[in-house]
Amino acid sequence: MTYSLQSRWKINGNHLIYYGLQNKGNLFKNRIKISRRQAEIITSLPKELNENELKSLGRLLDKQVVKTDKIRKIPKSINEARFCKKCSANDFIIPGIEFDENGLCPMCQTIDDTKELKSIVPIVKEVPRAKKSRFDVALFYTGGKDSTFLLYYLAKVKKLRVLAMTWEIPYMSESAKQSIENAKKHFDNVEFITRSVKQEDLRKVYKKLYAISENTCACPSLAYVLFYPEMVANRVPSFMAGNEPAQMLGLYYNSMAPRIAYTFWQNNFLQMLVNIGRVLTLHPPLKKGQFHTLAVMKQLAKGDNPIKKLSGYSDELVSNIVTAINEVPQLLKPLKRSIRYSSRTGHIPAFVHLDFDEISGGSYNWRKIKDIIVNECGWVAPKDDGKGLHTSCKIEKCKEHSQFVRFYNCRSRMIPFSAVEISLASRNRNLSREQAISEIENSLGFSLEEIPETEIMCDFLKEKL
Repeated sequence: MTYSLQSRWKINGNHLIYYGLQNKGNLFKNRIKISRRQAEIITSLPKELNENELKSLGRLLDKQVVKTDKIRKIPKSINEARFCKKCSANDFIIPGIEFDENGLCPMCQTIDDTKELKSIVPIVKEVPRAKKSRFDVALFYTGGKDSTFLLYYLAKVKKLRVLAMTWEIPYMSESAKQSIENAKKHFDNVEFITRSVKQEDLRKVYKKLYAISENTCACPSLAYVLFYPEMVANRVPSFMAGNEPAQMLGLYYNSMAPRIAYTFWQNNFLQMLVNIGRVLTLHPPLKKGQFHTLAVMKQLAKGDNPIKKLSGYSDELVSNIVTAINEVPQLLKPLKRSIRYSSRTGHIPAFVHLDFDEISGGSYNWRKIKDIIVNECGWVAPKDDGKGLHTSCKIEKCKEHSQFVRFYNCRSRMIPFSAVEISLASRNRNLSREQAISEIENSLGFSLEEIPETEIMCDFLKEKL
């Protein structure tokens, strides 16, 4: 009887790495240290194993190393996929996902365990009127579904003075452009500003990003770089990114944010420790959300904090973007100046979040939200009206496709964002399971074959510098 390494497990030095999403009991146990002898045996597979080799494998036997006829097959199309009984998660868009005896995926197995994991930045109930700024709050505005709904809520429902900041990218969809223009006509209490990066510089960043990520999606990181100095100069008290619930929770399942990241902002003791360090270094103490702002901006300016690297939690997406941005170092100079100034003076816009489920009446239902923003904001749906995820960009499918192919072929440990988010959205009834499956089949970029939209991205990269 021959033995093989179970599919989705790969050897990397003295560790075995799992590319997938395991059942609840092993959800984040994706990295196993192995001995030199175990590594030698695994490297020689598939083969028949003698008694000493079987003994050496120990706990790896029948889990990571299995009889060859027990190798789990990975679907090559959505038509071959096994789906979760409750949500739209399946083993094609998330190869290596496991199901329990009830046919539930790990996300559905842990629904009760994660119901309090709402946001990695502080959640606010109300946004107060600012006394020292023309604006009460700033918003990164893309013209997409989520940011338009947030703009509607802040400006029309709460009647706040909003600074709506749009990074003009080469791939902005026509529907998003029209939605932004229509929003300008609907809101008198919103100031819209747009920034763009010089094409020559942007192409340098995109080429580097494409080389390491196989796509050129740099949102919203470059928007932070462009607009943080603007927010500091205007003394904007707080800002929001317009992330809906599935996006926030997706970071947890993708091993990008530990549980403590969702509760840190509620922990007064940890906040006190941070502020003691601030006071000792002659810096003003931080208010709620300001720590998160500095953490995000410093990561973009300097890369990952060494402590974060040691923790085992990493954001491959942002790390690659930071590497790409450094192809044009002058882009970061205004950001670094603003970080120093704001940290020294305490004029730091707080990064905060509104619970979309709560402000939309209990559940952020995608279909109902679209009706509201069409009527109240003049929002224009994309040509693919069935699409609910990321509606503002022409190359969104390219990002989905590249993330999917890289993960499918074990070139990246990052589970495709959209695969996790669409599964969570259907789990949480932001849309029905049937609607989610239809979107997976017809609107998203989950294909092992090259997709036509890639030409849009590559055409921009081919332009002469």
